[in-house]
Amino acid sequence: MGVEIQIDNLSKSFGKQLIWGNVTLTVPAGEVSVMLGPSGTGKSVLLKTLIGLLKPDEGSVVIEGTDIATCSEKDLYEIRKLFGVLFQDGAMFGSMNLYDNVAFPLREHTKKSESEIRDIVMEKMDLVGLLGAEDKLPGEISGGMRKRAGLARALVLDPEIVLFDEPDSGLDPVRTAFLNQLIVDLNAQIDATFLIVTHDINTARTVPDNIGLLYHKHLAMFGPREMLLSSEEPVVRQFLNAQRVGPIGMSEEKDADELEAEKDQEMPPLPPIPMQLEPSNGIPRRSQRPAGEWCREHGVTPPPGSFDGNMSMATGG
Repeated sequence: MGVEIQIDNLSKSFGKQLIWGNVTLTVPAGEVSVMLGPSGTGKSVLLKTLIGLLKPDEGSVVIEGTDIATCSEKDLYEIRKLFGVLFQDGAMFGSMNLYDNVAFPLREHTKKSESEIRDIVMEKMDLVGLLGAEDKLPGEISGGMRKRAGLARALVLDPEIVLFDEPDSGLDPVRTAFLNQLIVDLNAQIDATFLIVTHDINTARTVPDNIGLLYHKHLAMFGPREMLLSSEEPVVRQFLNAQRVGPIGMSEEKDADELEAEKDQEMPPLPPIPMQLEPSNGIPRRSQRPAGEWCREHGVTPPPGSFDGNMSMATGG
């Protein structure tokens, strides 16, 4: 089972430029969480802070009792063994074939024999559907295959936390759909904590258990998927439903004139909440909640047509 990430009052600046401040949330153990936000809001900076590549100006990131913002380099090295990271472009070594790329963390961080390494590498390549491609170089395969190879490498140390930095960037909608299904299937199999940074709204609406939104140098909201997909908070509603009307503009925040011009415009109605993507075998993940459960528990009426039109699931009727 994955481990919880407790983030408290986290702030990060580069020089005089505040990236985000007072970020507080708990990423639940074993669940899939997505972090959204307009371009330039520091989503990737947040991931780098969580693994200690960047030090925050204030606040704490506590994992299994260790605050990685203040711990020693030795303790940070040990905590990092809990992590697997899928970088935006796969970050593969171009001169190594896929097998050696995936084997690299095992050779660097363990004393396993080459025969043990081979068993693990082939197991992970099988998990991501790359058996038979282990002798290929990164330059000889598609972007989608490089993403899957990067994911196999992120999994070889059996991490309890897996971070995905825009896994869908550069992929067409079909490959993104396949990758999303793979992420859901992997979470069901390894039960690790997944945190995904993405711009893809369909991914955010169908894959995670929880959604967060960074906006205007702070965390606008973080919570269960249904909470955000039924939210009337303008910035959350605008972003999650890809609407033009709302506080977000081309330069992140609309100016006073833009807001004044649209003050009499009503925001479009909330679209239906889709069913959450399930594992391929049809067996719900441990953390997966029945459709409409959060809405029922909190007395929220979901938008018409939610959950494939089965409103009895959302209302208990």
